[in-house]
Amino acid sequence: MAVRIQSVDRNSFAAHAGIRPGEMLLSINGHEIEDVLDYRFYEIDEKLSLELLDQTEKPHAVLIRKGQYESIGLKFETYLMDQQHSCRNHCIFCFIDQLPPGMRESLYFKDDDSRLSFLFGNYITLTNLSEHEISRIIAMHISPINISVHTMDPQLRVKMMGNRFAGGALRTLKRFAEANIKINCQLVLCPGINDGAQLERTLRELGELCPVVQSIAAVPVGLTKYRQGLYPMEPYTSEQAAGVLNIVGWFGDEFLKKFGERIVYAADEFYLCAGRPIPPSEFYGEFSQLENGVGLISNLSQEFHDAMQDFSCPGKARRVTVATGVAASKFIRGLLDELTIKCNNLTCNVVAVTNDFFGHNITVAGLVTGGDIIRQLRGADLGDALLIPSVMLRREGDVFLDDVSVGELSRALQVRVIPVKNDGYELLDAVIGRDEI
Repeated sequence: MAVRIQSVDRNSFAAHAGIRPGEMLLSINGHEIEDVLDYRFYEIDEKLSLELLDQTEKPHAVLIRKGQYESIGLKFETYLMDQQHSCRNHCIFCFIDQLPPGMRESLYFKDDDSRLSFLFGNYITLTNLSEHEISRIIAMHISPINISVHTMDPQLRVKMMGNRFAGGALRTLKRFAEANIKINCQLVLCPGINDGAQLERTLRELGELCPVVQSIAAVPVGLTKYRQGLYPMEPYTSEQAAGVLNIVGWFGDEFLKKFGERIVYAADEFYLCAGRPIPPSEFYGEFSQLENGVGLISNLSQEFHDAMQDFSCPGKARRVTVATGVAASKFIRGLLDELTIKCNNLTCNVVAVTNDFFGHNITVAGLVTGGDIIRQLRGADLGDALLIPSVMLRREGDVFLDDVSVGELSRALQVRVIPVKNDGYELLDAVIGRDEI
C-alpha cells in the first residue's frame, strides 16, 4: 500500500533528505506503511530507510538519521492516512440514532476505529477489527486501548449491539489482556437490561482481567426525544441509579482491597440522579475516566478550591452569568456562592439551560445547544460576560451542536461569551476577569 505525502515540513529531516510533496511513501525500514499507526510506530527509530515513489512513480529510497522519537516531518492527506472506519453495529442505546434531522453531516458518522482509540481516546466495540488489525495491535503493543464493553454476557451483547458478532468479539478483549495491553472499559447502562445482576456479572468477569483492565466507567444511557421506532427505553429513576451505585461501590471496594485501586467508577450523572453526594477527589485516584463524565465535578471542585487559596478579587464591581446544563447547575451555583462571599463586589448568576433541542431527559452541559441558550437568555441582563463550558462546542471550539457559533451567540445576547474548560483554575480566572485585570 502507498500513502501520498501532502506536504513536507520546512527544515525537517524529510525536507533535508529531498522528499517532496506528491510522492508516495511505501515503507519504513522494510515495514509497509498502511496508516498513521504504522507511520508513528516505525518512525521512532534513529536510523530510517524510506522506500518511496516519486511523482513519476519511479521508486527510490532515502536514508534519515535522527534522534529517537523525533518526527521526520511528513504530512498526509488525512490525519489517519486512510479512511475513518465506521461502526457496523445497531446499538439499542446509540445516541447518533437519536439525533434530529438537519444537523451537520459529520455528526451522523458512527466511528469504530482502533486508531482513534489509541490517538484520541475514542472507544471501540471490537466488532470492526479484522484479524490483521488485532494481530498488529498485539505486535506493536498499542496500549492502552479503550473498549465499549457494555456487558460480558455474549448473547446480551449481541442483542444490545445489534450485531451477531458482538458476543464473539469479547474473545478479542481477552486476547488483548493476555498480551498485557492495558484496557479502559466503558459500560453504557440501560435500565433493566445490563444493570442489576448483569452488571454484577460484567464487573466480576472484568475483575478477573485486572489490573490489565485498568479502569471501568459505568455511564447512564442518554435518551433524546427523537426515539421514534427505536428500542423502548426509559431514563434512570433515582432508585435505579442508587442500585447502580450500590453495585459499583461494592465492586470498587473489593478491587481497592485486591489491587490498591477502585478501578470501577460510576459517572457523575448517577450520583446526581440518585441524589447522593459526589465523592471527594481522592476517591477517584488518577481521574482516569474524566472523558466519560467520571469525577468531573469532584475534580473541578478540588481545582476551584485550590485556586481560591491564592487569588485577588476584581478591582471593580463585576457581574457574570454562567450557563450550564441542568445536572451540574446546582453544583456550579454552590461553588460560585463561596466565591462571592469572599468577593463582595462580585455577582454570579448561574442559569440551568433546559435542553429543548434534544429533550428534557438530556441534562448534561456537553449537549446544550446555542439555540437553546439564545432562546432562554434573550433579553436578560447577563452582566459583563457569559461563561459557557467549552464541552458545549466541537473540538475546534467554534460552534455548538446546532451549528450556532460563539460569535452568533455573543451577537444575539449582546454580551461577551467566554468558553471555559472543565478546569477549576480557568473557571475562577474567567469569573473574576483575570484577563481584564
